[in-house]
Amino acid sequence: MAHTKAGGSKANQGSNVKGKRRGVKKFSSEAVIPGNIIVRQKGTKFHPGLNVGMGRDFTIYSKISGIVKFRRLTKTNRGKFAIDVEKQ
Repeated sequence: MAHTKAGGSKANQGSNVKGKRRGVKKFSSEAVIPGNIIVRQKGTKFHPGLNVGMGRDFTIYSKISGIVKFRRLTKTNRGKFAIDVEKQ
């Protein structure tokens, strides 16, 4: 006869991990200055276009001051995008 109630397992405890805060930081038609982060991502869902650079961790950032523009690289509804920054 058990004298205590079942305590459950500890297998899934301690797995509360904070999010990585990835995603689009500057949306289409927003103004940016050099060095502004436009997208934080894992892999290349978004590709760098005109006046935009990509860091080692796939972060896309602006190289000049201007306006953010997104354009689709594939003809299907899903898929890859390129990000451009056009001068104001």
